Amino acid sequence: GAITSIAILLIVVFLFKEGLGLFNSPSVENGYSLYVNSKNTVDDLNIKDIKHIFDSEVTNWKELGGNEQEIMIFRFDEIFNIYSEEELGEDYTLLPEKLGEVIIQNPNIIAFLPQKYAPSDIQGVKVLPSKNISVSDFFGGKEWIPTATPSPLFGVLPLILGTLLVSITAIIIAMPLGLGVAIYLSELAGERTRKFMKPTIELLAGIPSVVYGFFGLVVLVPIVQKTFGLSVGETAFTGSLILAIMALPTIVTVAEDAMRNTPLAMREASLALGATHWQTIYRVVIPYSASGISAAVVLGIGRAIGETMAVLMVTGNAAVMPHSLFESVRTIPATIAAELGEAPAGGAHYQSLFLLGCILFIITMIISIIAEVISKRQPNKEM
Repeated sequence: GAITSIAILLIVVFLFKEGLGLFNSPSVENGYSLYVNSKNTVDDLNIKDIKHIFDSEVTNWKELGGNEQEIMIFRFDEIFNIYSEEELGEDYTLLPEKLGEVIIQNPNIIAFLPQKYAPSDIQGVKVLPSKNISVSDFFGGKEWIPTATPSPLFGVLPLILGTLLVSITAIIIAMPLGLGVAIYLSELAGERTRKFMKPTIELLAGIPSVVYGFFGLVVLVPIVQKTFGLSVGETAFTGSLILAIMALPTIVTVAEDAMRNTPLAMREASLALGATHWQTIYRVVIPYSASGISAAVVLGIGRAIGETMAVLMVTGNAAVMPHSLFESVRTIPATIAAELGEAPAGGAHYQSLFLLGCILFIITMIISIIAEVISKRQPNKEM
């Protein structure tokens, strides 16, 4: 137990240390800077302004508080269309000077250039300061585009909302079904039926999530697409259906065990007072085992929130703000699984994925604590 606790502590420390390093990363791509003509009155640009400029959504410096002139975007590789290799010198020694000339000659320019060839020491060239990625940029941002240039966007809000939307809908679907099956197994089914169904349901929990993903992709996606007349079937609703199926074994098993722990004397007392079997179930058994049922639901939520592969395969993986259940979304676990292998180690993208892991860790920890508190709650002895 001590070794396990130390290992978990080290994992948590490493996770948060790596993730929080994102807020020490510059908002402009590492190793690059933005340069403008020194006559340009704009001295500062935030991440959204930079995105709007390079997406051509903002085309005039006046919209950013500058002079009335159209913005000219200049990228590093364009210098090779202006000057020949001979003019740039051997080993590109004259490259900073030539870049400076281009910036000086164009008062309306904004140049995205590597710092290695920066013309920052040349009179007439001004470098725009690059602020670090802020907490508000990360938690309040509505766009997740970690590979965007010159400023990657790490807005985690669509990922959090997508995760909660899929998970909560899954529990809304799974909770009544799971509770119904638990009531049947505990109170209505015969001993032979129960001995067959209980292990079968528990066996569902051992099926790999990728198998559920294939089932959803082949079976549920076409059904959802055809039933609701959608252009694609990979939606949040499809992911919720898969997660509901995956959460059912947990809910059924824990809730059924809680119901069977209701003392026989309480059942007999209820029946002796003239209550029907059904009245005994919903007025005695369910209230007595309410803490166990609540713990089952909370554990089901934890199972749904932490799921990766099945959700990755059926939700469409669109990192956009969700507006309905019938749109493609992306969850936090799916984002980590899809992008971690391609993120450069130690970079801002890499650190942002670790920070997503920190968010997921905190959510699951809160859910686990709630489940533990609920499961330890003592039933009402006066019932």
